[in-house]
Amino acid sequence: MKFKVLRDELLKNVQIASRAIAAKNPIPVLANFKLVINEKGLTILSSNNELSILTRVPIASQGKTILSDMEEGGTLVNAKLFADIARKVEGETLSVELFDGTVVQVSDGRSTYKLNSVKVEEYPELDLDRSGVKLDINAKVLKKIVEQTAFAASTKEQRPIMTAVNLDVGDGKLVATATDSARLSRKEVAIEAPVKFTANVPAKALVDVVGLADNEETVTLSTTDKRITFEFGTTTLISRLVGGDYPNTANIIPKTTNFALIANAKELMAAMERVALLSVERENVIKLSLSETSVEVSSKSAQVGSAVEALSHFSFNGDKFEISFNAAYLMEAIRAADAEDIKIGFLGEMRPFVIKNDKDDSLIQLATPVRTY
Repeated sequence: MKFKVLRDELLKNVQIASRAIAAKNPIPVLANFKLVINEKGLTILSSNNELSILTRVPIASQGKTILSDMEEGGTLVNAKLFADIARKVEGETLSVELFDGTVVQVSDGRSTYKLNSVKVEEYPELDLDRSGVKLDINAKVLKKIVEQTAFAASTKEQRPIMTAVNLDVGDGKLVATATDSARLSRKEVAIEAPVKFTANVPAKALVDVVGLADNEETVTLSTTDKRITFEFGTTTLISRLVGGDYPNTANIIPKTTNFALIANAKELMAAMERVALLSVERENVIKLSLSETSVEVSSKSAQVGSAVEALSHFSFNGDKFEISFNAAYLMEAIRAADAEDIKIGFLGEMRPFVIKNDKDDSLIQLATPVRTY
């Protein structure tokens, strides 16, 4: 196996593949890239057993030769070292050659590296099948869905189902839901394809997809009962689905609320950030004190003191009311809503409250209050 490749093109693809390389992997061989060169170009495969990425460097693109001096073959090479070399060397072209099936030489003409390699047959067989229910979705639409929901998924592994974003497709719409049990975000978009499926997709995989597909027009999803495949450009990302039934969240979203606050999003977020500076005893807990004549954001700490700030621009409909909550949760919800003015609907002091952009009914979010004494 040997080839010459434009360094920038190689670097772009190894950075994509590196997202599936785990810092600690129980299967040592998965610390390697699988490199295969053939008549289609150079394919780079990586996996951490939950997420697999296959990306291809073409022989030529837009009239520019990317790969040359090729001899077909394959090998496994340490992913971190190979990516670091591609990033650090300064030459425009890299020569890569396998010697005796055990050493990969990488050179840009000035620097030369010899890396121990592993026979390509040692790499485990991965399920790279692209079959299943297919859905083409605009990359920008998918990015918006992920930005407005994935942050609400749990990062804790105790309840794996909560680390997923539930995608429910059918009846001409895609509904994405994420919750960590303390908050919820639900986004709905219309689709034209007459397809139907439900998939619990790891939130991290979705974030990776939209980050990698940022310059693409379309992402193709293919789902089975155990995995989901995303295809865009010359890259295929395959993720295992999270097993189990996703919590039934439809019934916990209130149809009406008893109190409603409309406030300038930037002013409310800035006020929360300032008063949260003194919220040191509990995790970012602050209090909203609401009436028709004033809205105050406050925090209190027996150790360091208290802070209070009044809002200048607001509208509140309802009786005098106080509620405490995690400031970070509300700020993330406001950012996701992407609105100049934010509407917050309340049912009671210890009932989940609703965060909405009044001009966008496709997104609804909930946050849970915190009891204070």
